[in-house]
Amino acid sequence: MGFEKPSLKGRALRLLAQREHSRAELQRKLAAHEEAPGELAQALDDLQAKGFIDEQRVIESVVHRRAARLGASRVRQELQAKGLPPEAVALAVSELRGSEVERAREVWRKKFGQAPADAAQRAKQMRFLAARGFGGEAIRRVVAGADGDLESA
Repeated sequence: MGFEKPSLKGRALRLLAQREHSRAELQRKLAAHEEAPGELAQALDDLQAKGFIDEQRVIESVVHRRAARLGASRVRQELQAKGLPPEAVALAVSELRGSEVERAREVWRKKFGQAPADAAQRAKQMRFLAARGFGGEAIRRVVAGADGDLESA
């Protein structure tokens, strides 16, 4: 039976090879494989000390992957679910808010491409953007086609 079970560190590295994970995510995913109390914490401490676990890289990865398609509130939910520090999440989300209208306009353009013909279509377009996590003001501006000076907003 020469099959050897992977170590906690090995399992963590395999997960990290797929994508960036926060320490809290690794803790949650690997807890069932811990055989001795404190073993998982020690393995994660080692990986963090060597730079394999980096919360800032996790935030940058999520923002990079998701910001083009999702609004700031959905990105915030995803970052919070990963157990990241609230201050770092707040900072990343505040940076996203600056481009909210432009990102919402691009998502809207790809999905619909034309102004709503009636109230039902308008409501559908607004619900779509809201489900993607865009804020109410950005949604109203995009669906109404109000292309005023938004670059500074």
